[in-house]
Amino acid sequence: MRHTLARAGGGRERTSLVAESLDAIEKGSHSFSTASKLFDRTTRERAWLLYAWCRRCDDIADNQDKGGPLGAQGDLKSAEDRVQAIRVLTRRAFEQQPTADPAFDGFGLVADECGLTMEMAGDVIGGFGMDATGWRPRTESDMLRYCYHVAGAVGIMMAKIMGVPESDGETLDRACDLGIAFQIANIARDIVEDADGGRCYLPAEWLAEKGLDTGEHALEENRFILASLMPRLVAMMEKYEAAAKLGTRQLAFRQRWAILSAARIYGAIGRKVLNRGQLAWDRRVVVPRHEKLGHVTAAFFEAMANSPSGPKEPILWSRHDYRPVAGW
Repeated sequence: MRHTLARAGGGRERTSLVAESLDAIEKGSHSFSTASKLFDRTTRERAWLLYAWCRRCDDIADNQDKGGPLGAQGDLKSAEDRVQAIRVLTRRAFEQQPTADPAFDGFGLVADECGLTMEMAGDVIGGFGMDATGWRPRTESDMLRYCYHVAGAVGIMMAKIMGVPESDGETLDRACDLGIAFQIANIARDIVEDADGGRCYLPAEWLAEKGLDTGEHALEENRFILASLMPRLVAMMEKYEAAAKLGTRQLAFRQRWAILSAARIYGAIGRKVLNRGQLAWDRRVVVPRHEKLGHVTAAFFEAMANSPSGPKEPILWSRHDYRPVAGW
């Protein structure tokens, strides 16, 4: 058998991988696509390559297409096999071998350029493993740990892409906070959609306090009670959002502007859910283009001032607090 020469990107040209990743982000996330265009060219392209890998992993794990409706999940073994496929392809990308998938090849390229590690990727894949086993959060800490795996760990990789060194633990912690804030906003927005797919990311203890059972919490007759949990959930999102902004002080201006724009756009999703009350899930919450532009403009001045105040309560947590199940 002829030996395959190791080459970052699996032998594909960087320009084609970037083009593929741009297509993925424009179809899969209008919010992050808008914010990413504020980066300098190098950071922008690397962010797209990272996003494309995340999107492709999510699609494989959930048997869906570009974040669309969940596909048939099959039995437990089928779900676990899909997660194992993600691990194998990701490891092959790190080994600079072709994967026959541009999203994984592109991830191998950006990992090589920015010093991303298999351990970092493994933390993200751990979140897909949790879903594959039918995991449900019992406590608030359980929910935050899941948010770390599927989004906080991505925030850490984004910080590395922006040049944050491993020695700057404070900024990496705050990058993790931003990912957690994003995922909490997603949880709030997608409660009914997730329930339709047999999933629930709200802590069982929270639901029990309201007399709701997991699996019935999203029924139309329970929406008024469900909405009463949103002030608590969105307040948590805003705590992590405010903490994350502290980390932007160490970034270059364009990086800071892009991150603050993304924080404002995703924060708006959570706040829209809160403001709509029990009607929040009648139609999908979106941030229209004109509102995105408003958030981008506000973020410009926020980035210029570069004086975030942070959350009202002291920050007593770090990214390491969420990693006990990193081996999932």
